[in-house]
Amino acid sequence: MRKMLSPEEINHNVECIRKQVEKFVSFEGENAAIIVNNADWLLDLKFVNFVREIGSLFSVNKMLSAECYKQRLETGLTFFEMSYMLMQSYDFLHLYNEYGCKLEIGGNDQWSNIIGGVDLIRRIGKDDSYGLTFKLLTTKEGKKMGKTEKGALWLDAEKTSPYEFYQYWRNIEDSSIETVLKMLTFLPVEKISELSNLKDEKINEAKKIAAFEITKLIHGEVEAKKAEEASNALFSGKGSLDNMPTTKLENRNISILDAIIICKMAPSKGQARILINQGGISLNEEKISDTNYILSENDFKDGYAILKKGKKVFNKLI
Repeated sequence: MRKMLSPEEINHNVECIRKQVEKFVSFEGENAAIIVNNADWLLDLKFVNFVREIGSLFSVNKMLSAECYKQRLETGLTFFEMSYMLMQSYDFLHLYNEYGCKLEIGGNDQWSNIIGGVDLIRRIGKDDSYGLTFKLLTTKEGKKMGKTEKGALWLDAEKTSPYEFYQYWRNIEDSSIETVLKMLTFLPVEKISELSNLKDEKINEAKKIAAFEITKLIHGEVEAKKAEEASNALFSGKGSLDNMPTTKLENRNISILDAIIICKMAPSKGQARILINQGGISLNEEKISDTNYILSENDFKDGYAILKKGKKVFNKLI
């Protein structure tokens, strides 16, 4: 179930969306893109009027045949979730009437909701609205890569740094290379086919190219090169460590637990202890086994210390 956001949270989200979307579309001039908040019209709806005028146009039997509802019926379907199709369909109708919007685009998991909007518009006598869906990106577990899923990526550099963004694509599964290159880069299909057919260790070259191309598209070529250099420095000894995620400590004599939390490798000391006990934390390539370990001058011989979680998460402490 989705929570109701405060006006401040909504404004912040709108600005974040604008910041990312303006890399690909223009908000100025003729045919300028616009961002609207559906709370502006949904929150003013009167329940009885809405279910009488809009709800009466939907068949519950037909709704329950939709795949999005079939899956939830097994675990329990709330009335709010049941109403979601109506609200999203009404969004399309409102945008059609107010802005002349005739095409709704979304992931293929939204097919039923989008078609609900198309049918709603046709029921009021219009036949020029359409829906378009596309294949979804998924996490390694096969789940939709959304903000509520563990391991989701953010386009906002403040939430997912360019280095972390690069590393995600650098470490995708071999079987995902072709899909990722086709969906998220502008490389020629022939080149993608060539890269996708690489085997064993050579497939890592394809992953490096994918990571660079996707990071360049989102964060620009300069940030992509910085992320690439940091990755090369960490994993092959070539490149610069200057661009890896860095945390400045006010006091170098802090506990390893505090260092882990400050670097956001764990949300609590309890989780940090578990990581250490499971052998998941290293400092300057030395495995840490003592949960009471205190960092000292010796850990900063090069002017910094490298804290490592698992095999792929690094942070430079200065």
